[in-house]
Amino acid sequence: MLLTSRKNILVPKKIFLTKGVGMHKEELRSFELALRDANIEKANLVKVSSILPPECRIVSRNEGLKELVPGMITFVVMSRCSSNEPHRLIAASIGCAKPADPNVYGYLSEHHAYGQTEKVAGDYAEDLAVSMLASTLGIEYDEDKDWDEKKEEFRIRNEIVRTTNIAQSSIVNPDGNYATVIAAAVFIF
Repeated sequence: MLLTSRKNILVPKKIFLTKGVGMHKEELRSFELALRDANIEKANLVKVSSILPPECRIVSRNEGLKELVPGMITFVVMSRCSSNEPHRLIAASIGCAKPADPNVYGYLSEHHAYGQTEKVAGDYAEDLAVSMLASTLGIEYDEDKDWDEKKEEFRIRNEIVRTTNIAQSSIVNPDGNYATVIAAAVFIF
């Protein structure tokens, strides 16, 4: 069926970023504890791909959490990493690249890794989001040349791209229990 009315289309108006870590002898329980740490355990999460809709505002975690209702179907871009290998460093991150023009869509990227700190994983996810946006716009992108250190922003073909990331890392305890880290971009309608 072809949609003839735009009012039936689900396009998020807001998004917030959150992260969490959980530890437990059971992997699934450690994941649930990470969701609880991120304050999104009460939602029914549906993983979606990486488009940040035009005119979608990034709001604070606290503002976004106020709009969640227990049992609510909630769309997220989520990164997750788990391990029970003692002393293993794990990380999960979400990167966001949003063009200055509010009428153009942006990108979210998820990245999970072993052996990376929050800073490394977060920067990687942010660079990945910018490179996906540049590719979509048909623009050559060099993260070393296009990053303005003083302004902390990217410039792609003279367009400013605002970026951010959220990352969570953890070191698995020596007791053999699972550690799970998550990072998520949560959509609000």
